[in-house]
Amino acid sequence: MASSPASIFLAQEARAMLTRLARVKPFALIMPSVPSASVSVAAQSAIESYLAEGRRELRGRLLRFLQWIGGPAGRTASPADLQRRFTFLRLRFNVVLNHFNIFADVLAQRAEHETGVFCGGLDVLAGDALALPNVQLPEDPPIICYLERDPGAAIRRARTRLPGGGENPVAVIKIPRERMVSSGVASSLVHEVGHQGAALLKLNESLRVALQAKQRTASQLDQLTWSMWERWISEIVADLWSVSRVGIASTLGLMGVVSLPKAFVFRVNVDDPHPPPWIRVRLSCAMGAALYPHPQWERLSELWGSLYPLSESSDTQHGVFVMLERKKRELIELMLDHRPATLRGRSLRDVMQSTERQPVHLRRLYENWKGRPVAMRDNAPTLVFAAIGQARADGRLSPERESETLAYLLTYWALRGTLDVAEVCATDFGVRQGWRHAPIHVPRSAAIAAV
Repeated sequence: MASSPASIFLAQEARAMLTRLARVKPFALIMPSVPSASVSVAAQSAIESYLAEGRRELRGRLLRFLQWIGGPAGRTASPADLQRRFTFLRLRFNVVLNHFNIFADVLAQRAEHETGVFCGGLDVLAGDALALPNVQLPEDPPIICYLERDPGAAIRRARTRLPGGGENPVAVIKIPRERMVSSGVASSLVHEVGHQGAALLKLNESLRVALQAKQRTASQLDQLTWSMWERWISEIVADLWSVSRVGIASTLGLMGVVSLPKAFVFRVNVDDPHPPPWIRVRLSCAMGAALYPHPQWERLSELWGSLYPLSESSDTQHGVFVMLERKKRELIELMLDHRPATLRGRSLRDVMQSTERQPVHLRRLYENWKGRPVAMRDNAPTLVFAAIGQARADGRLSPERESETLAYLLTYWALRGTLDVAEVCATDFGVRQGWRHAPIHVPRSAAIAAV
C-alpha cells in the first residue's frame, strides 16, 4: 500500500525535527565564558547529562515513529491518528527545548564581562552557605547563581519538577541585580540556599507537625497565631538559615529588600507564603538575638519600628501584629529546640549557632583583617560576609569600600575555584599518563596576584 499524503507530510516533519534536535549542542561547545565565570564541573556535568538524556530519549521516540509510520500499521492508520501521535512528539520536543532554555538563560550570563565572574564567586558563596558545621546532608547538589532584574531572589531547588516533567539536576538561584555588589547579596542568596537546605533536611515537614501540635493545645486566639506561623514556616526557616550563616548582614539585607510603601509592609495575606514585611524583619531581629545575643538586635528592631510605626497600620493589622509579637519568641525557641530526625538527635540550635559568628568575634576578625581583602580571602565566604556585614552595621565600613572589597573577593573565589579544579585535573591526567614528575605547581598567591 502506498503511503498517504498525511504519512508523507508527517514523516517529513519528524525528520525535520530530528535535524533541529541535532543542532542543540552541549553548553560546553557554545558558552563563550572565561574559565573563572564557568559553573562548577559538578554543575556542568549534571546539566549536560540531564539534557543529553532528554535529547537521546526524544531522538529514540522520533526514530520509532518514523519506523512505525513507514510500516504496515502506519500506512493503514487514519490521518487523525497519525497527527495525534506526532503532536505528542512535538510537545515533547518543546519540553526538551524549554529545559535547554532554562539553563541557557542562566549560563549565557556567564559571558557578561565582570558579571560572569561575580556569578562564579556567588556559586562558591552558595556552596559554603549550604554546608552547616558537622552536618552531613543527604546530598550536596551543585548550585549555580545568576542575576535578574526582579526585586526578589528565588530558587529552583535541585530534585524538583521542571516544567513539562523531569527532575532539576542542580539548584538554580536568581539574585536581584540591584543587590550587586554589597553584603546584601549574601542575605538574599543565603536565604534561598536555606530553602534548599531545609528541603534536604526535611525541616519544614517536621516543623509543621510541631506547629500543628501547638494549635491543638492553644487557646482559640493563639490557634490563629500558630496557624499563621505554620503557613509561613518555609520562609521563616530560610530566614533563620540566613541569620545563622551571615549574622546581622542577613537582617540588614532583608530590610533593604522589604523597604516598600507602608501599604505593602503592613499587608497581611495568609495566602502568601511570606510573612508580612513588618513582622518578618522583627522576627529576623529576634532570631539573631536568640542565636547571637547582643543589644544590636534590639536597636535594629527599634529602628525598623521607627521607619514603619505600627500606629500607621489599620486597626485589624495592628491587632494581628500584636498577636504575632506575643508568640514570636516562643516560635523561635520551638524552632531552635526542634530535633528533626535528619539531625539524629541534635537540635537546630546545635547546628546553626556558631561561635565564629558572634558579633564580638566578627568584630575581632574584621579588626585583624583591618579591611584588607587579601587577609580575608582564604576564610569561609559566609564568615567573611558576616564580618563585613557586622562592620557595616557598626559604621566601620563605608558602602563604597564594602563594594570594592566584595568585588575583589567574589573575583578571587571564582578564580581560586577554577585554579583548584585545573590543578586537580592536571595532576590526575599526569598520573594516568605515567608522568615521572607531577605537573609544575603554580602557587595560588602568584597565580592570582593580579586580582
